[in-house]
Amino acid sequence: MGRLRELAASFVVPGPAGVAIRTRLKQLTSADEKVLALVGAHLGALASRDLKVRCAQGLEHSAETWAARKRALTAVSSSRWAGSLTKATHDQWALARRGRLAHIQSLEAGIRTIAHRLSLPVGAKGSKNTPGGYRSTREWHAKARRLHVLEGRLERARADWEAGVVRVVRGGKRLARTRHHLSAAQLTEAQWRRRWEAERWFVQADGESGKRYGNETIRASPDGEVSIKLPAPLAHLANAPHGRYILTAMVRFAHRGQEWADRVAANRAVAYRIHLDVERGRWYVTASWQIPASPTMPMAAALAHGVIGVDMNADHLAAWRLDTHGNPTGSPRRFFYDLTGTAEHRDAQVRHTLTQLLHWARTCGVKAIAVEDLDFAAEKTREKHGRKRRFRQLISGMPTGRLRARLTSMADQTGITIIAVDPAYTSRWGAQHWQKPLTGTTRKTTRHDAAAVAIGRRAQGHPIRRRTTPPRAHQSDVHGHRTVQADRHAPGREGPRPPLPGPRTRCVPPDRGANAGNQNAQHRSGRSAEHESWQQDSLSLSLQERST
Repeated sequence: MGRLRELAASFVVPGPAGVAIRTRLKQLTSADEKVLALVGAHLGALASRDLKVRCAQGLEHSAETWAARKRALTAVSSSRWAGSLTKATHDQWALARRGRLAHIQSLEAGIRTIAHRLSLPVGAKGSKNTPGGYRSTREWHAKARRLHVLEGRLERARADWEAGVVRVVRGGKRLARTRHHLSAAQLTEAQWRRRWEAERWFVQADGESGKRYGNETIRASPDGEVSIKLPAPLAHLANAPHGRYILTAMVRFAHRGQEWADRVAANRAVAYRIHLDVERGRWYVTASWQIPASPTMPMAAALAHGVIGVDMNADHLAAWRLDTHGNPTGSPRRFFYDLTGTAEHRDAQVRHTLTQLLHWARTCGVKAIAVEDLDFAAEKTREKHGRKRRFRQLISGMPTGRLRARLTSMADQTGITIIAVDPAYTSRWGAQHWQKPLTGTTRKTTRHDAAAVAIGRRAQGHPIRRRTTPPRAHQSDVHGHRTVQADRHAPGREGPRPPLPGPRTRCVPPDRGANAGNQNAQHRSGRSAEHESWQQDSLSLSLQERST
C-alpha cells in the first residue's frame, strides 16, 4: 500500500468581500437603446486600443506609462471614463498573466508524466498513484512525438512569460472561433456580428465614495432614475445638463434593494455595468460594491449543533446531517441540478440547488455545512488520465469554484458557516466504512452519501473509520465493545471494561460467582495456589481412633 499524504487541516471559509446585484432596464425607448449602443461601441473601441498598448508594454509598465495612457483616453472620453478603462485593462492583463502561468504548470505536469511513462518498458504495470508504461509500441511512439510538441509549447510559453507577453481576445476566444463554424452554431453572419460587437462594448464605471449617489459616471438615484455621463464626442446627445443622458427606464433591485438604496442615499461607492443580452434583446444593469469581511465564527461554535456534510458530484449534491458525535442522523438528501446549456442556465441551476440545501440546513437547526476544498486545475489534463476521456469531461464540468463562491455568499445571509475540508480519500474511506452499515432494507446508501458522512466527520475532527466490530462470542467473551459512536472526549472511551463478578468460564455454575473475587483460590499465573501438588490430608489420631 502506498504512503498516504498528509491531510490539511479543516478551516472556516471567510465570508464574501463584495456584493453584485442585477436587474433589467425595462421600457427603454429606441433613442435610449441607440445612445447606449453608441456609448458602448465608442468606449469599447477605446478599451481595445488601450489593451493593445498595455500588452505591448509588457513588464515595462510603470506609473508614468499608466498616466500617459489615462491622459490620452481623457481627451476622447472623460477623466472618470479613462480611469474605468485603464483599471479594466489592468485587470484583464493580470488575468491573462495568471492564465499563462497556469498553462505553463499544466505543460510541465504533462511533460513529467509522459517522460516517466516513456522511461518504462512497454506494457509495464503501474500502481494506484504511479502510471505504468504505454500499452503498445505504437502508442509509445505517438507519445514520444507528443512529448516533443509539448516541450516546444513549453519553451514558447516560458519565453512569453519572461517577456511579459499575453494574448487576450476582447469578446472571448470561443465566440471568435464560432465565426468559422456558423452552421454548427446555427447562427447567421449578421447574428454573430451583432453578438460579437455587443460583447466588445464597454459601459461600466467604478464608484467613488463622497460623490453624489456614489458614482459620477453612471448614476442611479434611490428612486430609480439612471443617468450616464456621455463621452466628449457624444456630448451632443445629452438630454440633461452637464452632458448627461437620463434613461427612460427606472431601476428596481429585487434582491438587496433596500441595502442598495441605503448605500446610494449615503453617497457610498457603487459600481455599475450596463450590458445587452443579444439573444433576448434585453438590457441589464449590474450594481456592485465592497463590504467589510464578516468575522469568521470559531470552529467549535459552528459545530455546536452538528454539521451537514456535502459531497459534490456531476449532477447532484449528496448531503447527510451528522450530530455532534459524528453519527449520521435521519436520511440522506440529494439535490439535483443540470449543468448543460448556457452559462446563465448553469448558474441558475447552481443557485436553485444551493437554495434548497440552505433551506434544509436552516430547518434542521444546523449552523455549519462541510464541503471539500476541491481544485481540479492539475487533475483534468489529458496526460493525467490518458484514455479516460469521459472522466476528464466529468471533472471539467464540475463548477467547483463557482459552487463554493455561491455557497459562501448565500450562506453568509443565513448565518450558516461553511467549513472546507481536505478532499483526500473521502470517497474511498466513506464507501469502505459507512456505505454498508448505513444500507438497509428501506434505504440504499450510495457511495456519494457515504462520502458526505466522511466529509462531515473530517470537519468535526473525528476519524472517518468507524469503531471496530467486537469478535464473535465463540472467539472471545460475549460482552465486547459496541459499534455505537462515543464522544472522543468521553472518559474511558478506549479504556478497559470494568471487571464483572463471576467466573469467566462456561463450565462453572452461576451460583459459584461469589467466589470469583478470591484469586488465590484459583490456579492463575502469579498466585499462591500455582505449582502446589495436590494430596489428601491425613486424618488426625483422634478421628482414626473413633473410626476404629
